Amino acid sequence: MNPEDTKYWLALKSLEGIGNTLFSPLMERFGSPAAVFSASVHELARVPGMNQKNAESILSFQDWNGILRQIDELNRAGIRMVTFQDDSYPRHLLNVYDRPALLYVAGRLNRDDISIAIVGSRHASAYGRYTTDKISRELALRGATIVSGMARGIDSCAHRGALAAKGRTIAVLGSGLDVIYPPENKKLFDAIVQQGAVISEYPLGTQPLPFHFPARNRIISGMSYGVLVVEAGEKSGSLITAKLAAEQGREVFAVPGPIDSASSRGTNHLIKQGAKLIENADDILEDILPQLERPAVNLPLKSSGEQVSEPTRTIAGKDKESGQTAPEKDGEILSPVDRKILEAISGGKMHADDIITETGISSAEVMSALIVLELNGRVMQHPGKWFTLKK
Repeated sequence: MNPEDTKYWLALKSLEGIGNTLFSPLMERFGSPAAVFSASVHELARVPGMNQKNAESILSFQDWNGILRQIDELNRAGIRMVTFQDDSYPRHLLNVYDRPALLYVAGRLNRDDISIAIVGSRHASAYGRYTTDKISRELALRGATIVSGMARGIDSCAHRGALAAKGRTIAVLGSGLDVIYPPENKKLFDAIVQQGAVISEYPLGTQPLPFHFPARNRIISGMSYGVLVVEAGEKSGSLITAKLAAEQGREVFAVPGPIDSASSRGTNHLIKQGAKLIENADDILEDILPQLERPAVNLPLKSSGEQVSEPTRTIAGKDKESGQTAPEKDGEILSPVDRKILEAISGGKMHADDIITETGISSAEVMSALIVLELNGRVMQHPGKWFTLKK
């Protein structure tokens, strides 16, 4: 995004009364924030949800110097701004009603990440820490991106497990990216930026106020295929994330705990309510697999207003682009992506990075395909992200 576009996005977002839900109708009506500031009061009044006060605040905005200072601060901190019209905006988050109009990003977002959220108690037990580390490592080794809130306890364990497996992880903060909370997680913050991203919808300088965290939780669940709750008491904030996930149509998973443990009452209750009981990464991936074949809706728009095309990815059926039917094996039909990967591995044991180089396919799509091929019994994964054909 060029500085001129950034200026108008930040200015519009800074106005009181212009919330996330009003951004969508404004963009549908005018196409860009710059056009919003050039509109007449009559044109603005025709936007659903717009009132006279909001329209006047747009037309009377003058603090452009303040906005330019914000841009300078972002540049100095190495923080990017990603809007819901950008290609790298998390695809699943687009389907959330009150999706953030923009995200502040340190690190790198991949639109096609297979993201799975892991959340739980800040006062994690040894059992909770061990289980979180185990499952997050397993998921990261299989190509999933671990999403959490970088809080003490389970959240931090989830991030560290993914990092230890050399996988991707994303932390969603309830503060500005220059206000690290909890402060002892500074080193964790830096490590996550190197292997994934730390994101927030709050501008620099925003303090971690209590009401920011329930709002933050909708992003954690919204950008993920599903949410795993490892440990949670009866009034844990993690249960809010699970509730949001269910409302957003995401999968809800829970790790069972001892019946006499207060920190397991929330997770055990989730299981009673229908959350899937989880013992390992495969339990999660079996439920996520069908979603990888589901066509996405509400794809992001480029700044020109052009819709971004959905990458081709199938397990069985016809190639979505060519309509050609791929060769079958044991009743299964392979996509062109699957065939390229299997051909690359056919020569022997191969590292994931070499598969990406050999096939010329994006890393996100290769890791997604490898998950599917492994679950379907086509390939076998070995420690260190090495793969062979399964005989």
